[in-house]
Amino acid sequence: MKRIFLTLCLCAALLASCAPAELNAPMPTFDTGIDPNTWAQVPAGEFHFGQFDEIESTDAYEIMITDVTAAQYADFLNAALADGYVKMDNEKIVGFYPGDEYNGIKHEERIDAGDWSFIPLNDPSQRIKFDGAIFSVQSGYENHPMTTVTWFGSWGYCNYYDARLPTEMEWEKAARGSDERPFPWGDEILRGNANFYSSRDPFEDMSSFGSRTTPVGFYNGQTYDGFQTVNSASPYGLYDMAGNVWQWTGDVYEGIHYRFMRGGSKDTYDMDLRLWVRNNATPTYFSPGVGFRCVR
Repeated sequence: MKRIFLTLCLCAALLASCAPAELNAPMPTFDTGIDPNTWAQVPAGEFHFGQFDEIESTDAYEIMITDVTAAQYADFLNAALADGYVKMDNEKIVGFYPGDEYNGIKHEERIDAGDWSFIPLNDPSQRIKFDGAIFSVQSGYENHPMTTVTWFGSWGYCNYYDARLPTEMEWEKAARGSDERPFPWGDEILRGNANFYSSRDPFEDMSSFGSRTTPVGFYNGQTYDGFQTVNSASPYGLYDMAGNVWQWTGDVYEGIHYRFMRGGSKDTYDMDLRLWVRNNATPTYFSPGVGFRCVR
């Protein structure tokens, strides 16, 4: 009987320790000094692409030096709702997408022209709030990356500002530069380089197995509350190209309705932050660990 009682106590303790993180618990706020409205120039030319260093090339383009922030997305929604670019639909914000060519490949799903979900408003991890008239951001998350946004919602933001999502090649070149480094900052990864699983940053609470995003540009060499970061910008001056949130890319591949992401996130291990690692999901997918940035 005593053994059964002890077993039950142990199970109860394990279940308690595995309780989900409190998504709205108080959190620290830091000004990183990095302006999310800044764009970086990436020149035309060749670069090393993928794990096996294939030589590829791109034209010149500009790319945002950070992920789109929650504050930037709220500003977009306020403007886009006013001019009819987006609308409310059953606790979702939806917008028009022109559709994809359908090839009838096995498992391929149709994506026709029409209104598609940009963001849900009723998800507990959603940081954008709507009071019936104005979109705003949950306090403390203004300079964090916009998350809980679908591929359509990311595409729609970029398109609204005459920009677009980066191709996988553009994303990797901007993150890697012209050499063969596996991470934006170089060859090795330290806890001070990026927000990844068990990086022990001030926003991570391992007692509840919870981790949260860090403000954009957080890993810039500053010390925050005793946590020393390493300046981890890419060769072109981009921040958070590894860790924090996965980033949607813009490629639409023939016969594939899935969309691809790059960069790893706060929920992935350090080696999964290598620049050639890919993830994918349907374009209606959203998560507190997925965001985006634009190119033009």
